[in-house]
Amino acid sequence: MLIDCKSIAQSIDGETVSLLNKVSVKPRLLSLSVRPDDGTISYLKSQKKKADSLGIEYETIFLQNAAELKHKLVEASENGSIHGIFVSHPLPPEIDETEIAALIDPRKDVEGRNPLNMGYLVYGYEEFSPCTAAAAVKILTATTDLVGKKVAVVGRSITVGLPVSIMLLRRDRSATVTVCHSKTKNLGEITKDADAVVVAVGKAGFLTPEMVKDDCIVIDVGINVIDGKVVGDVDRRLEEKVRVTPVPGGVGVVTTSILMNRVVKSALRGEKS
Repeated sequence: MLIDCKSIAQSIDGETVSLLNKVSVKPRLLSLSVRPDDGTISYLKSQKKKADSLGIEYETIFLQNAAELKHKLVEASENGSIHGIFVSHPLPPEIDETEIAALIDPRKDVEGRNPLNMGYLVYGYEEFSPCTAAAAVKILTATTDLVGKKVAVVGRSITVGLPVSIMLLRRDRSATVTVCHSKTKNLGEITKDADAVVVAVGKAGFLTPEMVKDDCIVIDVGINVIDGKVVGDVDRRLEEKVRVTPVPGGVGVVTTSILMNRVVKSALRGEKS
């Protein structure tokens, strides 16, 4: 059974529209991308579509190397007319992600990658938490009561796996979290015992029906392009067994709505300061 993520996104968009009525300037989002892959290009297109539908000014700039990216980040961070900065991932291997994230003004870091905003997670502040992680948690909390539930997080990236686990441990959610990775033994046994599974490993069809129990909730964060089609990390057969987010139309849809919501909040906060 597919989880209706579009309704969750629409509720976020409703709040965004209300906030837009309170802002005197047109909120502006700048997305920067260095040699993007097909999955990234697909997501950037969905960003533009969402921004246009809400009346948010949107621009994508494609760059070739770290020097160009650093220059644009410094420039955008100092530009008062830009309210949100997004850097697409994955970055080419020669680019230091931590260095790039630190160059984003924390007040414009709508995707939640700056080390300052990442650190705030430990204290339970999620205003600019990693955007995709926030979407995964939003879907989970909209679908079930997490208190005391066992959640297996498959993948330990700093943008999804780690922040999701920290957010699920926050006292108002109080899930019991197990983080799994490439060195985890008996992975299938861990996921089979979980009430919910969040999978973000970048491998199409990685999570199979045999790895989950019947009443499990599965959040598929994966984006893979196979034969020109976008697919997730979850075997499609799971749809017949458990509640699972679709790909496309799942976590990505909610992520984009959260991203735009933050752009508007950033613009509103700038007017009040």
